Amino acid sequence: MAGHSDHGNTPAAWTGVIIMIIGAGVGGYLTIQQQWLGIAAGLGIMLLGLVVGLVMRAMGLGKQPEAASPAAGRVSVPAQAKAAPSGAAAERKRAVAGK
Repeated sequence: MAGHSDHGNTPAAWTGVIIMIIGAGVGGYLTIQQQWLGIAAGLGIMLLGLVVGLVMRAMGLGKQPEAASPAAGRVSVPAQAKAAPSGAAAERKRAVAGK
């Protein structure tokens, strides 16, 4: 993840989130007004935002999948971590092995 810096800043993500925020605002306001049908409409607007974001991503306006590489999924262990344990942990390990 060292080179990952976009945090999903794509037209698809922004559009979907803005629509969802509008839906949350509508639903929140109508919750105070106790308009249950309007609350359902606010939830519908939020779902519409999700669908719009997914459709825009499918159209190529979202984050492109990263290319799979042979090293994908592998974790690099620093050389220090591979070295033999030292200090109190090493002494306990030797003591257990000696019994």
